[in-house]
Amino acid sequence: MRHERIERLKRKKNAIILAHNYQRPEVQDIAEFVGDSLELARRAMETTADIIIFCGVDFMAETAAILNPDKKVLIPDVCAICPMAQQLTQEILRAAKQEHPDAEVVLYVNTRAESKVYADCICTSANAREIVQAMNASTILFGPDRNLAYYVQKSTSKKIIPVPEHGNCPSHHQIAFEDLLQAKAEHPTAKVIVHPECIPEVQDRADYIASTSGMVKICKELEDEEFVIGTEVGLLHRLEKEAPGKRFYPLSTTAICPQMKMPTLAKIEAALEHEEPEVVLSPEVMEKARKPIERMLELS
Repeated sequence: MRHERIERLKRKKNAIILAHNYQRPEVQDIAEFVGDSLELARRAMETTADIIIFCGVDFMAETAAILNPDKKVLIPDVCAICPMAQQLTQEILRAAKQEHPDAEVVLYVNTRAESKVYADCICTSANAREIVQAMNASTILFGPDRNLAYYVQKSTSKKIIPVPEHGNCPSHHQIAFEDLLQAKAEHPTAKVIVHPECIPEVQDRADYIASTSGMVKICKELEDEEFVIGTEVGLLHRLEKEAPGKRFYPLSTTAICPQMKMPTLAKIEAALEHEEPEVVLSPEVMEKARKPIERMLELS
């Protein structure tokens, strides 16, 4: 069976599989660790494996490679490209820095490595508020998610300038206020937990706002038995495994990231067998992008 072949290859090559919470259920089940962007970044640094199979999208695998220059980082499908990360180009970022020379740059981890080189610090949805508050400047260029910027702005007196102006995650941005009203009507006793990549109207009516792993923590700790989950539907698999006996409903059944579903067991097996596709970045980008990522890890 493919599952057994993957396990043999992992042992033979001293490899580890890291998977994001939005991955297919079978991919989550075969991974050594499943988590959000911050957890995966930390776990990538802690592993003693020689090969990291990163089941996520491109920027996540790039981050793992940046933090582990002595390891081989493989991504099962090179077409797993985050659409939000593509929205913040070097040109847009350079123009914003020229317009606001006194501002510091905090970039969401959901950016390409070539953009991270311009950041003063990186953040994730789990630590964005903490990171922004730790910056010295009173004005922060924040990109590329405008909805996450809205979430951060509510907790700080600093001026947050979204870069680009309308950057967003398509999978979260399409979760509508009407979806929230319908979910509340259908599940009136359920707690509503949403991701900060959701639009402001959805954030403002939710009971909790959290990163994906934050959602898992909340659902496990609360005594409530029903939850409406406002994020990519892949998280429900982990929630059902780690909080058995509780009921979870997607805020939107169409909140699906096609790129996150690209890694499959067949592609993982092929990546292990042939040790490709490998994430390769220039030494200059690796060095410059590592600094703001390491600063995030220190601050959080």
